[in-house]
Amino acid sequence: MKRAVKLIASLLVTILFSWWAFRDTDWKSQWASLRSADYIYVLPYFAILLLIHLCRTLRWGFLLSGMQRVAFRPLNEASGIGFMMLLVLPFRLGEFARPFLIAQRSTIRRSAAMTSVVLERITDGLFVATLLRGLLFFLPTETEAVRLVKLGSTLMFAVFGGGLAFLFFARWQHDRAVHLVRATVGRVVPKLADKMADVVDGFVGAMRQLPDAKGLVGFFLCTVVYWGLNGAGMALVSRAFSCSGVTDAACQPMGLSLYQGYVVMTVLVVGLMIPAAPGMMGTFQAATKVGLSLFLPAAVVNSSGLAYANVVWLCQTVQQVGLGLVLLSLGHLSFRDIATKLDKEGEASAPVA
Repeated sequence: MKRAVKLIASLLVTILFSWWAFRDTDWKSQWASLRSADYIYVLPYFAILLLIHLCRTLRWGFLLSGMQRVAFRPLNEASGIGFMMLLVLPFRLGEFARPFLIAQRSTIRRSAAMTSVVLERITDGLFVATLLRGLLFFLPTETEAVRLVKLGSTLMFAVFGGGLAFLFFARWQHDRAVHLVRATVGRVVPKLADKMADVVDGFVGAMRQLPDAKGLVGFFLCTVVYWGLNGAGMALVSRAFSCSGVTDAACQPMGLSLYQGYVVMTVLVVGLMIPAAPGMMGTFQAATKVGLSLFLPAAVVNSSGLAYANVVWLCQTVQQVGLGLVLLSLGHLSFRDIATKLDKEGEASAPVA
């Protein structure tokens, strides 16, 4: 029953954001943009997406190296399948996929692997929020959209910064952190407090197995390259919608500079924090629209801009799902079996997640 309610809620969020994103769409111009787009730019973008996957995989390997240096093949398999499941499974059950898969392919415990995923998320959240505020500093005007994006980045920084601060406090004062959880959350939801205390215990144990200096340098270097490739890819795909050599007057030309590509990327990441149905449909387009509106006229955003958002979303979805399916096939694994086990784990861990 709870899962049905969550599914309905996530679908409602998707419908709401899809309506908002496409409510002012100029469908004739959007179709003209899609029809006349130069899709040759999609090919190098797929190459960039594969490099992004490689960076994410190597980065995770650096973070896990304090516990075990996992060979690339099992690491890549767990990473590719895990990210696919994060995209397609409801209720963010895919968050448990990578820890589950890497525990089967190494001596690393699932709880420790889950902690590495949490640290990844916190690092990315703080990195993107800081990058976004820095980029917005160079915008010449203070519009309503800019103020909204600044608020989103501030909330993002507060959420991930607060989470990191509490976890480091737990590393320093374990007993006090557990007592604080039980004294606050425990008064309202005792079972949730017990699960949160278990998470704190797992994190503190994993923090004692952080990688050495070389591993941390590799982790942060991969993080910079990973997000650098993301922004460059966003700018690259926009060139497909320049309407160059097109005679259709309905086609609205658009393009993003490298700077604008990074701004749109960071706004997109903030928007994707909002829970939605599997596939991120709706929230992806709405967040991209907000990012584009910082630079482009509304007429362009509601035509070529949304066509661009749909193409980027489709490319990322195809790459992530396609790679995951290939790795499932090569590893002779069953999607249904993994999803079923994750669902059972999700029932036990849902309140904490």
